Amino acid sequence: MMNESRQGKWGEIPVLFLLKSLLFSYILTGGLLLLLALLLYKVGMSQKVVSICIIAIYVLATFFAGFITGKRLKNKKFLWGAMMGLMYFLVLAVISLIVNRQPGILTNAFLTTLVLCGGGGMLGGMIS
Repeated sequence: MMNESRQGKWGEIPVLFLLKSLLFSYILTGGLLLLLALLLYKVGMSQKVVSICIIAIYVLATFFAGFITGKRLKNKKFLWGAMMGLMYFLVLAVISLIVNRQPGILTNAFLTTLVLCGGGGMLGGMIS
């Protein structure tokens, strides 16, 4: 009986939708990063401008993931948006660890990216 109530609560969370929303945010990230690479090739932007653009892409992608999730779930939108931003960051961090293989990842940039991804998703959820 207790098992059924737990299963019912998990059944209310649209896991497939959350994964699709996360996939959409990564497709958006990939497209925007390709556009940034094209601009870098054609215009020759400085490293500082490229870094700012990459941060803006992360925030924009998590914003849209949070926005889509908030529109769909309609309850506690800011929490769902923040969760999407944090899930986005978690995947980003795991891929970065696999590629770079550096154990000392807790830098200021790491924590800043965590806050920006979570905040972008939360903002998207709140606006939805």
